[in-house]
Amino acid sequence: MASINSVEWRSICDKFTNAQRLTETESRNDPENDPFRSKYKARELLREIYCSLKSFEAGEGEEDVGGENCEQRPPDQPVDGQTEDAFSQGFSGDSPAGMRAAKLGAVEYYLGVNHVDTEELSAGQEHLMNCMKMLEKCRVSSENVSLFIHVRNQLGILWAGRDETETAQGFLESAESIYQRYMKEDGRPPTDMTEYFTTEENLLTHQERTKRFELAYTHTMYYLAQVYKNLGENERAATYCHSTLQRQLQLNQFSPMEWALNAATLSQYYITKGRYTEGRHCLAAATVISGLAGEVPSEAAAQESETESERREQLWQKRAEIARCWIKYCLNLLQDAKKLLEDNIGELDTDRQDELKRARRQEEEEEEKGRKSALLFGSEDTFDSIASVEEKVMCLFPLDFTEARAVFLVGQNYVTQAKEYFQMDGYVTDHIEILQDHSSLFRALAFFEEDLERRCKMHKRRVDMLEPICNDLNSRYYLLIRRQLMFELAETYNEMMDLKLTLANRQADNHSLDGHTIKKFNHLCSASAKYFQMFLDSLCSPEGKPPEHLEEEVLRPALVARFRVARLHSKLISSSPPVQLENLNRALENYKYVVQYCEAHPEAAAAVETELELSTEMVGLLPLKINRLKSRMAANN
Repeated sequence: MASINSVEWRSICDKFTNAQRLTETESRNDPENDPFRSKYKARELLREIYCSLKSFEAGEGEEDVGGENCEQRPPDQPVDGQTEDAFSQGFSGDSPAGMRAAKLGAVEYYLGVNHVDTEELSAGQEHLMNCMKMLEKCRVSSENVSLFIHVRNQLGILWAGRDETETAQGFLESAESIYQRYMKEDGRPPTDMTEYFTTEENLLTHQERTKRFELAYTHTMYYLAQVYKNLGENERAATYCHSTLQRQLQLNQFSPMEWALNAATLSQYYITKGRYTEGRHCLAAATVISGLAGEVPSEAAAQESETESERREQLWQKRAEIARCWIKYCLNLLQDAKKLLEDNIGELDTDRQDELKRARRQEEEEEEKGRKSALLFGSEDTFDSIASVEEKVMCLFPLDFTEARAVFLVGQNYVTQAKEYFQMDGYVTDHIEILQDHSSLFRALAFFEEDLERRCKMHKRRVDMLEPICNDLNSRYYLLIRRQLMFELAETYNEMMDLKLTLANRQADNHSLDGHTIKKFNHLCSASAKYFQMFLDSLCSPEGKPPEHLEEEVLRPALVARFRVARLHSKLISSSPPVQLENLNRALENYKYVVQYCEAHPEAAAAVETELELSTEMVGLLPLKINRLKSRMAANN
């Protein structure tokens, strides 16, 4: 091999530097009609380097370490070798033969990446496997460990892109194992692959070597997180994603908005698992790190510059998406607290509430211990800022109205932020989903409110925000969303009706209801029945015929809607016997539908066990009530 200071070697180093410049810099300016022009030029330089290395080898009569003069080999099977052997067999990394193999392997690696970048995946795989073959002749050492990891990372990406997830997993786990063993047994800052083709005066510092090596392993973890997610190993995927984000911060190698969005997305996994400490930490970090991207450019600045316009759009959108993740955090925390505190009829269990309040001190201590043992994001510059954001919202379950309201207000603040970007004009689906979350925040807060009048007003706020949208939406384009809104409005009016009735009964003190109260009660009852009926009508054919078979996704909602319509008609208050009779007949008709549908489709019974049991009972009782009313009417006539 040529001397490191020879003219021939300096020529190779210059070619490599030019190939890197073409790949990393010049390629960004390639024209649309020739997008890979610079990468093709880089490929030719890499091939020249490969031929020069082989000619040095042949001229000096050195042992062939792999490859055939300037020719590609047939592809090897895409499997990784034994990691254990990589540390114990083959040439020493710093031996002449070991360095020759590493340099030729590095050129094969760069050729492989080049072909993958130009969408020639099979050729890319060939070169990467040639690199693997050459490295099989060497023991892992500080001179080559970086190449060992990089080539496995690239093969992992390539096979993951082909949906061959388990093959990708093999390469990436091998890279992880090599890194961990190397750090345990050696740990010195390893030679970077670019240094194989660098003159002595341009070699990297130990600090830069360490940074590049750690970044390669960070990529390994990032790709493994994707692989585990695709394999359905969500807990493992979340752990790797969390570690990746932490390492990116430590190495200062991240794009603020991309990092923040990834952290916010990770929070949603923790939330679904009830791990609110970790979820809050991810969101607080996302909020702080997204701030590093700067202020959103003004509308005036965006109009003057296309770059500023794109930046305004990106920052605004991603911060709105982070706000939506905060909304989900607050909503899930309130809903999970509600599940913990409600009794068997959905009301606040005060005994349970007192018990949980007594246990709160121990819970707070455990939270503090958990925080200390958790993998926290940030650096000296951001730790305090992240902690400050965390302090604005609790991560323990709220146990009373005051605590619940504090969580609600944080969520509502993020609703306002999210709606500023996701407006009805242009983002119909997103805007409505945010409104639905806002409605759900009110519903969850109402559970903690002891004053029934105020609770009723909270549900009225839900109606006020959803009803205009539901009535204005075009069913032709937004049928599924309209169905969701119809059902939620029906349930909301139903809850208001029950609350008004409870209030009236308390105030009347066992006396009969006054006319105003009856009118209000009937209005709420009719409104609920109207929206349930609208939901049922949306399932009918264009001719208005109900479906003979209900699809699984609408089976329970449809049968529950029938049951509720029946119940609501039987509750309507009227002094007119003919109106009473009409209401009871409509109630019976809907109760019968539930029973008859479940008889015709026995598999449906499991979806509506309680409703079916009550419907069966009412089908037996209502005819008696109807007959008594008819007899009374006949006697009066």
